[in-house]
Amino acid sequence: MNKKWIKIGILVFILFIFSIAFSLINIGNERIYSNISIQQVDVAGKTQNEVEESLNKLLREKNLNQINLKHNDFQTTISFEQLNIDYDVNKAIESAYGKGRTGNILTNNYFILFSYFIKSDIPLNYNIDEGALNNVISDIESKLPDVKAESSYYVDGDNLIIKSGKKGVVIKKEDLKNRIKSVISNIQSFDNEIDIPVEEIEPEDIDIESIVADVKEEPKDAFISENPLEIHIEKKGIDITNSIDEIKEMLKEHKDEYLIPLKITEPSVTVASFGDKAFTDKLSTFSTNYDASNINRNNNLVLAAEKLNGVIVNPGEEFSYNKTIGERTISAGFKEAKAYANGDIVLDVGGGICQLSSTLYNAVLLSNLDVVERHSHYFKTAYVAAGRDATVSWGVVDFRFNNTRKYPIKIEAKAEDGVVTVNLLGIKQDDDLTVIIDSKETSVIEREAEKVKSGEKTREGENGCTSETYKTLLKNGVIVSKTLVSKDTYNALSKRTIEE
Repeated sequence: MNKKWIKIGILVFILFIFSIAFSLINIGNERIYSNISIQQVDVAGKTQNEVEESLNKLLREKNLNQINLKHNDFQTTISFEQLNIDYDVNKAIESAYGKGRTGNILTNNYFILFSYFIKSDIPLNYNIDEGALNNVISDIESKLPDVKAESSYYVDGDNLIIKSGKKGVVIKKEDLKNRIKSVISNIQSFDNEIDIPVEEIEPEDIDIESIVADVKEEPKDAFISENPLEIHIEKKGIDITNSIDEIKEMLKEHKDEYLIPLKITEPSVTVASFGDKAFTDKLSTFSTNYDASNINRNNNLVLAAEKLNGVIVNPGEEFSYNKTIGERTISAGFKEAKAYANGDIVLDVGGGICQLSSTLYNAVLLSNLDVVERHSHYFKTAYVAAGRDATVSWGVVDFRFNNTRKYPIKIEAKAEDGVVTVNLLGIKQDDDLTVIIDSKETSVIEREAEKVKSGEKTREGENGCTSETYKTLLKNGVIVSKTLVSKDTYNALSKRTIEE
């Protein structure tokens, strides 16, 4: 054997002895090795328990903050609770602790030695409720003051009303998602400000063929069949007096609203003529209070309740509040009253009718019907608890639900003497469950103070909050299920005082 191989053998032997000695020195070390971090948080020299405690404390502090979103003068917030974020702390700690421990004696020692010179950062992975994130972004988009509005239509008496869409902005949803996730992953930063990425687009062209096909109906009489009991709803006959080509010529005028006359054929027999046979039971009821001395608000609520009262929703049919009430205009009888718009309290034609949609929303929840679309207000309302409201805005946001029952339901609505009441009538079923709706405020969003010039209006303002609403179903007093209905954020209304 030549001297070269003898030297190599001696070197290997020395390295082997050194590795064993180095391993024996570190064998009792229960702390994470040098230059190791988790999501840029230094964890070197700490035990696993110490890291778990410090990381959880940091995450609790971060989760107490809100994510603040801005678009021009519009501002809103998202709570971390709304997104159901679940950080995988234990996996990250195990990975950090395993550095220099999970390999063989040589690779472990190699890592320990070089960890003094080379940094190693372990990612802190997390899971987020994508569905909740999508809902939050959609809800924020609906509240933007310059949001795009698509064309809409509804039948009012013997006229088809078509409203033109409005050019506006939509949120770049994937971009905003990435910005939100970047804030979530940066666990050491409490700078949670995000500019909402938007793009301005035109509304889609009015699809008159689809509108006509949806509106046209053949008249049908109502009837009841026995064994099993089934109620068949009447339908008005609706026909368009103009041809498609004539309507297309009308649409070329580029107006905000188009009025197209209809030919209405009334059915001979209606469900209303059956009386109690079709609506024998009260499925749910809900009431809210308002100031009847506010003449304009009272007018709007009475008018909207009259339009809602007596509406019948067939099994499998979708109800739309906007289509039922119609556009809120002076010519339709609505008046200006206080409403929430553009992140402030303003006078708006039809102001106050969100109280009726909110009252209806609660009656729908208590009847265990399927809510298709519902949005919370920008600020908390005085007439229902946080999480129990349903705001509406013509052409932008609606309140919609499906009749998932076997039988039709009839809506009774009344606004009188400062009380709005909505009853849902129908026929009780063997599989009906008792419904309990419970909402709670989960955090407070403190109001801010701002100065205004002399002569401008001052106000006390109000704190905002985040909330959670749950639906509990019971059968014979026994809980069948408890599900989350919604998580909502209500912004704070700033306090305004005169500049000194």
